[in-house]
Amino acid sequence: MSLTRRQFLKVGAAVGGGLLVEIHAPRTARADAGKGGGTFTPNAFLRIAPDGITFVCPEVEMGQGIQTGLAMLVAEELEVGLEDMRVIASPADRAYDNPENLVQLTGGSASVKADFEPMRLAGATARDMLRSAASRRWGVPFAECVASNGAIVHAATGKRATYGELADEAARSGVPRRPRLRSEGFRIIGKPLRRVDARPRIDGSGVFGIDVRVPGMLVAAIVRCPVPGGTVKGFDAAPVKAMPGIVDVVRIPAGVAVLARDTWSARNGADALRVTWDEGPNAGLDSVSLLAAYREAAAGEGKGVRSDGDAAKALAGAARRVEASYHAPFLAHATLEPQNATALVTGSRCEVWAPTQAPGVAKEIARQLTGLGSDQIVIHTTLVGGGFGRRLAQDYVAEAIWCAKAAGTPVKVAWSREDDFRHDVYRPAALHVMRGGLAADGAPVAWEHRVVTQSIMKQFVPDVVAATLPFWVPTGVKRTAGNVASYFMGRSDDAAFEGADQVPYAVPNVSVRFIAQDQGVPVGFWRAVGHSHTAFAVESFVDELAHAAGKDPYLFRKGLLGGAPRNREVLDLVATKAGWGATLPPGRFRGIAQHASFDSFAAAVVEVEVEGKSIRVRRVVIALDCGLAVNPNLVAAQLEGSVVFGLGAALKQEITWKKGRVEQSNFNDFDLLRMDECPSIETHLVPGNGPPTGVGEPGVPPIAPALANAVFAATGQRLRSLPLRLPG
Repeated sequence: MSLTRRQFLKVGAAVGGGLLVEIHAPRTARADAGKGGGTFTPNAFLRIAPDGITFVCPEVEMGQGIQTGLAMLVAEELEVGLEDMRVIASPADRAYDNPENLVQLTGGSASVKADFEPMRLAGATARDMLRSAASRRWGVPFAECVASNGAIVHAATGKRATYGELADEAARSGVPRRPRLRSEGFRIIGKPLRRVDARPRIDGSGVFGIDVRVPGMLVAAIVRCPVPGGTVKGFDAAPVKAMPGIVDVVRIPAGVAVLARDTWSARNGADALRVTWDEGPNAGLDSVSLLAAYREAAAGEGKGVRSDGDAAKALAGAARRVEASYHAPFLAHATLEPQNATALVTGSRCEVWAPTQAPGVAKEIARQLTGLGSDQIVIHTTLVGGGFGRRLAQDYVAEAIWCAKAAGTPVKVAWSREDDFRHDVYRPAALHVMRGGLAADGAPVAWEHRVVTQSIMKQFVPDVVAATLPFWVPTGVKRTAGNVASYFMGRSDDAAFEGADQVPYAVPNVSVRFIAQDQGVPVGFWRAVGHSHTAFAVESFVDELAHAAGKDPYLFRKGLLGGAPRNREVLDLVATKAGWGATLPPGRFRGIAQHASFDSFAAAVVEVEVEGKSIRVRRVVIALDCGLAVNPNLVAAQLEGSVVFGLGAALKQEITWKKGRVEQSNFNDFDLLRMDECPSIETHLVPGNGPPTGVGEPGVPPIAPALANAVFAATGQRLRSLPLRLPG
């Protein structure tokens, strides 16, 4: 049969009767089979039983609509309606590893892109097995058995059997050699269908991590060192233990946990606990000195990540040179649901309920902390109240397991909003130092770019490597492999400079270098990752070159994108839809930017009004080329969310440090875009260019530079630091 090189099918009888269809990566089968790790017993993606059809979604639903999108792929080939399937979340199991990420992890805008063929293959295989069962039962040719609306029909005899009626027999069918996948004439794919998870979110029946209740559960509030990397020197538990509702006060690796019978008591106890700290080497963290260190480091050689021609020579001979530096701050994720997890640990079982983006990594963390086998650890992935990359880190899961082990009873760790801001894994700060050269006719001849920032992968990769390796591999071996990977990733982490190394503009001489900095700040993936700051620098600098050349910013870009047709197409689309070149109302100005990320292409035009120091965004037009849009409604929603997310960060947000401490604590000093500040947002899609590509993140990168460019058009002032603030 026709399969992707990473996939194979497994079919058989479901427990309790019916047809079960699974798709696995070959690496997964090797990982969990034999060698002391227990038998590989994966769960199914698709279960067809007499009482209905269940689709087990392998990706984590965190508001992006992935349960709907993937269910549409299955339903398309299975010849059923979306409403005919029950959709549930998968447990943590290697059977659900993302084919692109190679671990059970939802991130990198990879879900639909990676699962587009495998999920359709699951539906098509089940469909043809049901057809085969009907063919045998009725003694008619397979080709004459047609799947339609959840049943197999034989037109010549008028025979009809539902999938449920054929399920047991289909489970004993041979696997079809080449299940046909639709290439056109889709019934479901490409349609703006309603979300399958909308009602539970509206009526309150959906269970988020923070909603979890387990019999006998305690609640833990953890007191953490205010300085990253600091450790406990001592604490006096007695006064807190005497408080109402407090059960115990215990030391754990993250700090000191106050265990109580309810959240209110736990928080009161944590507030009352007095801890003395060894603040460690990061006690002097300070935003001013961090930026100064970045500027000093920018003079270093770093690692070359792109070299076309001779940029230094071309720059020296340019008719005109332009120099600028751009700064992006640390950023918190500010998920509306604070971090939380609930755990139960016994001598033979570990059970975790968590709003995690990485169930596979959570399961590996549980293995390391409990020493239990794969079949003894269960991760229940709840609905997620905002991810944005924050819930790829599993610190809150580890805390729940530590507390449950100490308490000998189920424990929910519940972070406060202040915990969430002051103990995040932040979007790294970045400094971009740019130099460009123009010929006499205004054509760019040289481009130099130095990216100074911190490596996310250096911190994150040890846990991912451990989760990717077979479950039975000893912890020491995994740790060594993770440390080696961390060392090399820290020096050449492409997530740090992504976008900077792939500038699509036709400049003959290009030099891009990455200078790694590690000042002790815990960092993690933030929506659009490195693209979130590289696009700001690149697209702001292109605008500066256009201005220096005396050319229109849109036409200047378009003229340099001859070798990048998809970049140019999305740029043209957004310019047309925004009415670029048309007269604007008095006092309104526009800026433009384009950027490719996650295999997709996005462009934005932002219209602003500026009065004094106030920047008011009135209209945003955003266009995206993401290949085939499986559900245009979901794509539009992601683009709208990207605009709001990007504007909030560009206008308002930063994390600053003083005396080793984060200065922000809540939404009063880390502000979100408010409802009355939200502009008119118009979304447009380039008609399908091939299979689906990323959607959740590509809309964010062009927003900040388009806004900065609009402010320049309005004021003549280049704002090169985020958040954008006019002087005076």
